[in-house]
Amino acid sequence: MEKSYAEYNKVSDILKALAHPVRLCIVQGLIESGEANVSNMQACLDTPQSTTSQHLQKLKAMGIVECRREGLEVYYWVSSPLAADLMKVIKMCEFKH
Repeated sequence: MEKSYAEYNKVSDILKALAHPVRLCIVQGLIESGEANVSNMQACLDTPQSTTSQHLQKLKAMGIVECRREGLEVYYWVSSPLAADLMKVIKMCEFKH
């Protein structure tokens, strides 16, 4: 095998983190917009702010997104090239089925 077990583990962990419709939507939205704050995502997702924040914390803990604070607002963006590549594959599959 070309890849080490640790590399497969990393991909598997990212896939697990993405394996929720809200998190998929968050990551795809951030890829398309570049960055967004929780308020913008919450309105788009039609979920409570606390739910959106919980999903963002899981994505952040997995290293998929990063954030910066600007006053009272926190802005998020996708920081994982691997997650971005996986989202491209998922997006391509959406159009085939």
